[in-house]
This record gives sequence, C-alpha cells and structure tokens, in this order.
Amino acid sequence: MPTHNPGHAHGHDHKLEELRPLDGQAPCCCGGACEVAGAPALDDGPPPRAAQRALFRIEAMDCPTEEAMIRKALGSMPGVAGLRFNLLARELTVHHDLPDTVGIVAAIAALGMEAVPVTADGAARRDTGETGAWVTPIQAVALVLAVVSELAEWRQFAAPWLPIACAAAAILACGLPIYKKGWIALSRRELNINALMSVAATGAIVLGQYPEAAMVLVLFAIAEQLESVSLARAGKAVTALLSLAPEVATVRRDDGSFAEISAKDVAVGSAIRIRPGERVPLDAVVAEGRSSVDQSPVTGESLPVEKAPGDALFAGTINQEGELLATSTALADDATIARITRAVVASPGKEAAMKRFVDRFAAVYTPAVFAVAVAVAVLPPLVFGGSFADWVYKGLVILVIACPCALVISTPISVVSGLAAAARRGILVKGGLFLERGGSLRAVALDKTGTVTTGRPVQTDFESLTGDPEGNRAVAASLAARSDHPVSRAVAQRAGQDGIVPGHVEDFTALPGLGVRGVVDGNAYHLGNHRLIEELGLCSPAIEARLDALEEAGKTTVLLADARGVLAIFAAADAIRPHSREAVEALSRLGVATVMLSGDNARTATAIAKEAGIPEARGDQLPEDKAAAVDALRAGLGGKGFVAMVGDGINDAPALARADIGFAMGAAGTDAAIETADVAIMDDDPRKIAAFIGLSRATMAILKQNIALALGLKGLVLALTVAGYGSMLLAVFADMGTSLLVIANGLRLLRR
Repeated sequence: MPTHNPGHAHGHDHKLEELRPLDGQAPCCCGGACEVAGAPALDDGPPPRAAQRALFRIEAMDCPTEEAMIRKALGSMPGVAGLRFNLLARELTVHHDLPDTVGIVAAIAALGMEAVPVTADGAARRDTGETGAWVTPIQAVALVLAVVSELAEWRQFAAPWLPIACAAAAILACGLPIYKKGWIALSRRELNINALMSVAATGAIVLGQYPEAAMVLVLFAIAEQLESVSLARAGKAVTALLSLAPEVATVRRDDGSFAEISAKDVAVGSAIRIRPGERVPLDAVVAEGRSSVDQSPVTGESLPVEKAPGDALFAGTINQEGELLATSTALADDATIARITRAVVASPGKEAAMKRFVDRFAAVYTPAVFAVAVAVAVLPPLVFGGSFADWVYKGLVILVIACPCALVISTPISVVSGLAAAARRGILVKGGLFLERGGSLRAVALDKTGTVTTGRPVQTDFESLTGDPEGNRAVAASLAARSDHPVSRAVAQRAGQDGIVPGHVEDFTALPGLGVRGVVDGNAYHLGNHRLIEELGLCSPAIEARLDALEEAGKTTVLLADARGVLAIFAAADAIRPHSREAVEALSRLGVATVMLSGDNARTATAIAKEAGIPEARGDQLPEDKAAAVDALRAGLGGKGFVAMVGDGINDAPALARADIGFAMGAAGTDAAIETADVAIMDDDPRKIAAFIGLSRATMAILKQNIALALGLKGLVLALTVAGYGSMLLAVFADMGTSLLVIANGLRLLRR
C-alpha cells in the first residue's frame, strides 16, 4: 500500500478568508483593480491580522466602477486592514480594528451607495430569485422620449422646443444618477465610466446637441441595467446550488413522531426522514432503508447511486425510490453543497494571468485614450484652424469609446461562467488561474491508490492446496473477520458474498506485521503474509513460485496454514476504477502524457499501470519522491506546458503543492479536500480530468474571442470617428454593445 504523509503540507495558501492588499493594485478601466461577478482575483499575500471582520451588502456595487471607488475611499482609512470584494453577491468584507463600523458605512454613503451590515444568519443563503427586469419602466419611457427628440431634430416637423423638451425629460429620468456618480468620481480625480459619460453628455449639451446627450445617457443607463442583469444571471448559475437543498427537514421527535422544521435548526445527530422524490435536506448517513439517489447536483454523476445503511447522503441530492431514515452529520451551513458554493463564489484561487494582463493594459489604455480625446478636441482647431465645435464633438465621441469596460469584463465573465459550468459537472475549480492553466496541461501524474484504483482491495484469487476448499475458505473467513487488515477484509467480504458463514474463533491473537492466529473448531490456524509462513517454517519452492507469480501481477497474498503446512493461498488487489482506462485514453487524445506514481512496490505499480493503459509507472515512491517526479516532468516539458498531480488532496500534499495544478479525487463530503485542492473532482470519476482540460481550452478560446471583440470594435469606431464618420450615438452602441456581446459570448460556457 502507498506510503502516506498524514500531515497537511499543501503548498498553495488557499484560505477562504484570503484578502487582496489595499495597495499595489493595478487600476482597471474604472480606476482601480477589479474582480467582476465574483471572478477570483485574490493576491498571494497572507490575510491581514485584524481583530474584527465586518460583512456588508451593497446593492449598488455590481461592477468594477463601484469597487474601485470603495477601495480608494476605505484604503486609506485608519484601522482598516484589508478588503475583499465579492461582486457576484454584491458583498464587501472589511477586516478592521475599529471600535464600530459607523465610519465605514459613512464613507461608502459618501460615494452614493448604501452599505447594509450582514449578520451571520443573513449571509448564510443568498437570494437566488429573479435577477430583475432587463429594462425598467422609467428607462423605457426615457428611451421613447430620446427617440422622439432625435426624430424631431432630424425631420424638424414640430416646434423647435419639442426636441429640447423631450431630451431634457429623458436626461432627468435616466441621467441624474449618472451625473451624481460622475461628479463623485471627478471630485475624487477618477476617470471612471460615469465621469466619462457625464463629460461627454455635458459637452453635447454645450454644443447644442440635446438629442445626442439624451441618447448617450439613456442608452448608457439601459446598457448598465442589461449588463447588471446578465452578470447576475451568470452568478445565479453558481449561487442557485444553495437552493437545491430544501429549507425544511422532516425530523423524528423523542416520542417517535415526525415533524417538519427549518433545516437550519436541525442539530447534528438528528434522525431525518427522506421520502421518495424528496431532496436530502442535510448531509447525513443512512440509518435505515435502501434507495437510489440522484447525486448529480453535487458530484455530477449521470446515474443514480444505490444507498444502504452506512452510506453517506449529500444535501441537495434527490431520493429516487425507497424511504430513507438518516442521521444528520452536518449543520445546514456546513453541508457539502454549501461549502462548494462558498468555495466557488468566494473563490480563493489566484487571478488568471490573462486578467492581470488586461488590468495592466487598461491602466495605460484609459488615460492614453483620454489624452487622445483632448488632443483631438484642441489641436486641430488651434494648429490647422478647424472648427472647434466639430473637433470637440469628435473628442467627446472618443471619450465615450475610451472606457475599456468590455475589455476588462471579458476575462472575469468568461472565468466565472467556466467555474459555474465546471461546478455543474461536479468539478470544483479554485480560481481563474487554474482554469486558465488547465488548457496548457501536457503531463499528468496520477497516484495509484484512490485515483487509478478504488483504494479498496478485493479478493481476486483463491487456491486450495490441501483439504476441503470450502472448509479452508470458512476458516480463513473466520480469522479474517477479526482482522482490520485491508486484504483480510477483502477475504472476509468475498466469503460473505458467496454465502460462507464465519465460525467461532477462540484464542484470537494479532501478529503485528505478520497476520493473525486463532483456534477454530479445536484446531489452531494462522492467516498471514509470506514472512509469517517463512517464520513458521512452512514455505516451499512451489509456494514461493506461486507467490512470485501473483505478486508479479500486482496482487497481495495471504496464506492459511495449520501446524502441518499451508492449506490455501488468497490473493487480493486494489481494484482499478471502471473508467480509469477510458480516462487515460481521453487524456492521450488531448495530447497529455500520463505517469503513475505509487508507494506500492514497482511490480504492483507496473501491473496496475498496464491494466489502466498508463505507459509509465514508478513504484516505491515516498511523498518526497512524488514531488521530485513532478519536478522532473516539468523539466522534461522545457517550459512548454504545465504538470498536474492527481491524488487524494491531503496524503499526496508535497506533489500536489509542487504541481501547477493539484487535483483531489472523490472530494465530496471532505472538508480538507474541497478547501485545499486546486481542482476537486467531487465524485471518483477520473474522466473528469479530461473534461476539465476541455472546458479550460473552451474558456480560453472564448476569452480570446472576447478580447478581440472588445479591442476590434472599439478600434473600428475610433478609426471611423477620426475619419469623420463617427457619432456619439454610434460610440455608445459600440461601447455598451461590445460589453453585452462579450457577456453573451462568455455565458455560452454555461451551456456546456
């Protein structure tokens, strides 16, 4: 069996409370670093040491503009140690050493936003209901007024005051909130989208272009609403997981009757009843009954799983057939599905490299384009004698194009959609960095036990050398049933499956490192390994040859003997997972090399690898040997790809930490695996490694498409404007339309 390190030494510092530092951030299009729709954007630094933590819900905080303003306002406040933004849930976590949070609330209120403190109970479950209307009634009316204003100005079929009146009404309906935000931004010397739109609309009014000003503000307000709803729906794909677990549970009372109570009030150890068709309300263990359970919401398994007494149940899964009585094992907020949702939404992973590049690019792009707009408005009239009105108008059009919101939003919307698509399939990805790296994996190292194999030995061979075969099996089962050794358990389990009833054992004694002995029906027997038989002096060349052949095939042997000699040989092997070979073939088709690393002896490792179709196997690997093997694989790639390690998330910690991506297999229900792995496969299906790589490559393709869309369309409109063919209306459509295009393109990942 593999040698395991019982300690946890995972090299990635994945803490759910990891914070982004307050300084040193590259500004985005809105003047500050951003993470959109809950996309992971946490730095590697340790969390600040603050005495208190406060959680606020800020309804108006749904894009990088608001985050940047809040970060700047709170970043210099004495006593504030760290901030963590979750735009997906519109929540802000503040670590501080202040006596109260009044100053924090006041500072956010000064930005035109309301910060509502969230208690532990309030934060437990996010709203997964309606995400809001695509266009509000006020916006619809304002759009009609703006269109009437444009038509009246264009056709001049009405009184001169009509276009001005309609434009003014539209601006009052939709423009005042934008002007308020723009004024706050300008007063704080920030060039965010609200400031740019406010300047552009004001310039149009000064030039007498009232319909243009109205259309700019109305279309911008509508586009912001559409963007907010689209992002909320992307986030809903993840947060809706929580709604899968019912809010009530049927609990057995002390008098034996059942009553429905809130799932949040159910204590650990309570007896709960789950009828056919009902969802499991809490993580639990089956106490009575048998049924099949649909576990797809948690593990992504396509087929129901049979459940019997002693089997685990996960909150949110669906009971299919029989009634089950189960014992709850976790509180509602600690259920597996709640932990998965928190891990994805709060996503303590690292930022994707592409996102960091986009943020750095935006930090240079925004002021550069603003400078170009000023130059276009001023230089031609002064140097070449052009019309101030014409060139100022062109400068204003460039201002509308200037904010690269579509560019900045292109990465996180693709990442959060990819994370949600993976979570739906039972693949928990801990951040954009790992989703991005997955597409570049070129080598995967797989642990044997629990990854390629089930980790549960089963009896594969039985050979009776002398005496009654069935009698020998009964004696062996009697002794094996008293042993905790995995191979002994396999022998006892196989006997039970074949209807062999164990006998009574007297004078049972465990022989550490050797086996067991006992008296059955008045006769003394030994059941143990090769070394025990040698110490008893009962080995022979024939038995040696037979044991060598079995061990060559990767099997572990135990022998039954009495005082006269060896009676029977049993062999067991760690059963290979049903889909291991298929998973290795899928990785091969993707161009990913595989190697198996095992603590078992080299012969066993080679035999299992051959059965699974893995071309290379390394046995006798200690934890530090596996880590060194990962380094060797990376060196062999010559910097042309990444290396992954697949293990149990804890015992293979050194290798998992050394790999570019650490995969934990069968992580459902395991706190440590969910919280420490880079990627956690919630069931035991190794085929999902290839599925993750495919999803990663699709995510990166869409991400690149979005960046090309954002830059290409803005560049086209910019060129048209300089050439004299642009307009402010076209610029608004290009800017906001591009944002909506990249959102829609990113959301395509949710349909995978």
